[in-house]
Amino acid sequence: MYQQTIITLVIMIIAYALSLWRLKSAEISMVISAIAGAIAAGLGFPTRILVEGTFTYLDLGLIFVTASIFINIYAEIGAINAMVITVVEKFYNKKWILFSLMVLIMLIPGALTGAGSVSIFVVGGIVAKIMQYMGISKARTAGFIYVTAMLSAAAPPINLWAMIMAAGANMPYVGFTYILLVPILIIAFFAIVYFGRGGVAQKKEEIISQIPKPPENLTGIRIALPLLTLIVLFLLSQYFAFSIPVLGLPLMFIICALVTMIVNPKKTTLQQYYLIVVNTLEQVFPLLATVISVGVLVNVMTATGVRGLVAITFITLQLFFVYATILIFGPFAQGSLSYGSAVIIGVPIIFLFNTMGINNTVVAAALSLIFPLGDCLPPSMIVGRVTIETVSFKGSYIEFLKSIAIPWLFMGGIALLMLIYANKLSFLVI
Repeated sequence: MYQQTIITLVIMIIAYALSLWRLKSAEISMVISAIAGAIAAGLGFPTRILVEGTFTYLDLGLIFVTASIFINIYAEIGAINAMVITVVEKFYNKKWILFSLMVLIMLIPGALTGAGSVSIFVVGGIVAKIMQYMGISKARTAGFIYVTAMLSAAAPPINLWAMIMAAGANMPYVGFTYILLVPILIIAFFAIVYFGRGGVAQKKEEIISQIPKPPENLTGIRIALPLLTLIVLFLLSQYFAFSIPVLGLPLMFIICALVTMIVNPKKTTLQQYYLIVVNTLEQVFPLLATVISVGVLVNVMTATGVRGLVAITFITLQLFFVYATILIFGPFAQGSLSYGSAVIIGVPIIFLFNTMGINNTVVAAALSLIFPLGDCLPPSMIVGRVTIETVSFKGSYIEFLKSIAIPWLFMGGIALLMLIYANKLSFLVI
């Protein structure tokens, strides 16, 4: 039995590597690998398993899509540009406060959607320009955008790696807020100091003149109301769960999008809103395809026994081996499998730590800080490539990797310490 499962796993690895080499698509390669594994295991062409697999993470996909629609409509009314202009006007002479607020602006879209690339698409270009106006080189600007995008993807309330691991390990997605927020703030502070040092700023008027102007009647209430609506819905669902209907995150984001449309001071037509939705779907399609393909791969791995084999292998490992290698295998698994890394590596590691009585929530939070490190690594390099294109960085990709090396290691070190001292940090699990 073990021999058949091992052969299936080897065939899946070979099929994935060859497909990735020829097709340059991690998503299609995962599906091809799944089909090859099913055939090798004697299941034939697994039509039913493939179809069921596409729905494995349907809830995550809906969250991803609806959150992105909300944040793009919110950006369309000029709210984000208005916030950036206000920040520059009030804190131009207070450089470190300005950069801290730039981090906050970068964190919001990714935290609400679970994807750092959304932060780059929505506000990355504006933040990059402001940093360059403040005299920061393009290399360090690219590094700042990438690191804050990683942090935004890992930030609460939507952390897709933690969600996938929680689903795979049959644990609730609760208690992650503070155990994620504290290390993210520490890493963000380090990134601000590291990337923000030096530079000679342009005049404030020149900076503001190059940011798109929001509508004149876009008041503070109009800007704040959609975000306040989201916060209120979150709080109601958390503290009054038995007194209100179950809304779910996708419906919450749709409600916030409707609130944004209501407070929109511009005369935006339904046709224009339709185009925003279509463009949003095109924007998030690669990441949505990743979530779907991961579901297909996981379903086939479960049916063939490969998932159980991987889980048993990890559970029998020594903790020292996990500590010594996770900063290598974790990021490179993310670079190859994208969110599939959370299932293939993350879930078995959670099982391993669980057998030793170590807090699963802290472990999942730590792993969800390690996996984003791989978004700049081959073969996918999704966030890394988007960052370079957004900043218009003309140097080589190796130069970009050098610019993020120290913050990258710092973030990895923080996550590794969280793994090692998981139980001592359990007080942050609330």
